[in-house]
Amino acid sequence: MDDPGAHPPSPRPHAGDGPLIVEIATGDDLPDVLDGAGLRRGRPVLVLVGGADGMDDEVLGRLQDLVRTDLVPLLDEHDVAVVDGGTDAGVMRAIGRARSTAGGRFSLVGVAARGTVAAPGMSSADVAAPEQHHTHLLLVPGSSWGDEAPWLATVADVLADGGPSATVLVNGGEIAYADVERSLERGRPVIVLAGTGRTADALADAIAGRQADRRAVALARTGPIRVVPIEEPGALRSVVAETLGVTSG
Repeated sequence: MDDPGAHPPSPRPHAGDGPLIVEIATGDDLPDVLDGAGLRRGRPVLVLVGGADGMDDEVLGRLQDLVRTDLVPLLDEHDVAVVDGGTDAGVMRAIGRARSTAGGRFSLVGVAARGTVAAPGMSSADVAAPEQHHTHLLLVPGSSWGDEAPWLATVADVLADGGPSATVLVNGGEIAYADVERSLERGRPVIVLAGTGRTADALADAIAGRQADRRAVALARTGPIRVVPIEEPGALRSVVAETLGVTSG
């Protein structure tokens, strides 16, 4: 990745409340930088990808309730680190607010391209606000949406450090297809939350053998993908626990 000769940067605290902001220059530095930010490696990791602003308020509310009741206790109990895009929208907003409401303690790590998120020193007008209940926000090289995707996958690998990891897809647009493909290429199982719209529902249809987008059909043939309906209580917790190899309580 870029600038292999750079020294690992130090974490830069965010003024006031909000995530600890950490600048990332090169993938070679990631282990040292994550250690310096207090992020323990060698633990289960859950990657959240998908919808940012593509979900309606009703689905977003159901998702937030589901995350609070199904996931937060499991994540806390087994010290699971969660990695997502870190902005204040969609699934990232849902898990941040659910963690805050439930008093969650697990590490919630956002990964965002430096030029796409509003952070100290960022001057671009075309940026998104960071989700303020995340514990960390890693700013990686890039100025366009999607530039963060390979970094997000790599951060998850480094945090897991050979341990179990899984990806949960909620809703999602064009970038979500690449996120799922990248997870499968790395041997990371994917859990699709059906009923959340767009890419997630297209993949759920493809897995069930129904007519679906050709990209969804192709992905459905490439690796381990499981479908969980959003309306089925306890199913997400059970499948995430099984995939990560932990007990669901």
